[in-house]
Amino acid sequence: MNTELNGKGILVTGASTGIGAALARGLAAEGAHVVVHFNASETEANCVAKAIADAGGVAHLIRGDLSKPGEARRIVEEAAKVLGRLDVLVNNAGSLVKRVPFMEIDRDLYDKVMALNVSPVIEASQAAVPYLEAHGDGAIINIGSIAGNDGGGPGSGHYAAAKAYVHNLTRHMARDLAGRGIRVNAIAPGVIATPFHNQTPPERMEAMRKSVHLGRIGTPHDCVGPVVFLASPALSGYVTGQILHVNGGQLMP
Repeated sequence: MNTELNGKGILVTGASTGIGAALARGLAAEGAHVVVHFNASETEANCVAKAIADAGGVAHLIRGDLSKPGEARRIVEEAAKVLGRLDVLVNNAGSLVKRVPFMEIDRDLYDKVMALNVSPVIEASQAAVPYLEAHGDGAIINIGSIAGNDGGGPGSGHYAAAKAYVHNLTRHMARDLAGRGIRVNAIAPGVIATPFHNQTPPERMEAMRKSVHLGRIGTPHDCVGPVVFLASPALSGYVTGQILHVNGGQLMP
């Protein structure tokens, strides 16, 4: 089926590694022109852009630290300029920062987690709205987490709370932006084998694998189909305000 993404302009934040990198490649494979946003991982971002170009796609690179006020807006505006349009925004960038027990969460950690996981979603989405509205069939896709539903694993309560914020913000945005013709949805990945879990102990990863009914840890590619679906006006033109869970059956809300 034609996804109607050919020639569309799409910005994927945090697209140098993991889920973001897979999304950038997958959307480009559908003919979209993609901006690969990155911050620290320049080498990896260049590899993503090269892979897209080698496959016959179109990719642009934009660097920026989304935790800094104003950077998300700048990145969106630069993306719209280099693409000549902006049809889809994928708010993927985020970080756990570090695992700490509840009693060790302090204001500094709270501020860092919110600055990476929540504030850029708001700022980037606000900046993107005029562009998305101008071309019609605009879409915003936020990347949440299974942690936003189940409270998170050991030491990740602060991250889980931030993702719960993203989930509920998605629903509010869907209502608020529907009149502008912009659909807003999210995916909530479960345990995905990305650099996010590089520091997760093997025994913890195995315990999580055993809790997945499909019997395996997810891959970044497992998130591509759901995001292509939500980006495509042909496939999901009547879908908004939804949280699509991608977790192998680990959680069935």
